[in-house]
Amino acid sequence: MRAREMAEPFPVVDLDTDALQAAAAMAKRNLPGIVVRGEDGKPHTVIPGSQVLNFVIPQYVQDDPHLARVYDEEASDAFARKLASVTVRDVLPKKKDLEDLPVVDGDATGIEVAAVMARMHSPIAVVCEGEGGEILGVIRMGKLMSHLLPEHGQEG
Repeated sequence: MRAREMAEPFPVVDLDTDALQAAAAMAKRNLPGIVVRGEDGKPHTVIPGSQVLNFVIPQYVQDDPHLARVYDEEASDAFARKLASVTVRDVLPKKKDLEDLPVVDGDATGIEVAAVMARMHSPIAVVCEGEGGEILGVIRMGKLMSHLLPEHGQEG
């Protein structure tokens, strides 16, 4: 089975999309991340939900998780406000090598997709078609594992 046959629709946002809107799309559909499209229409990066959290959780709380206890439920409103005032571009890590992305061609085999996902430590692979890099969708880890382990993938 080729990557294009395993690809499923997935939300794609632009660099200038409101970060809160992107985070809400992840939360609503229980997604591990979201695909970010560049100005050229090609995949720019995949931003994991953990990067959104990295942006909204202060560094001192990340360094000492015990400090998180001082935050009450109203703190989540403050986090939402912080996301509402920025774009996806602002949330992206500054030093990330954006040339190395979990992207595969529509003709890639399951093993090729698995190799990319393993190398990139990514729970999704973006499937693109042709020279223009049209985004067909993504392959999630669960779908790939069901393909690679067909006898075991159907078990609950």
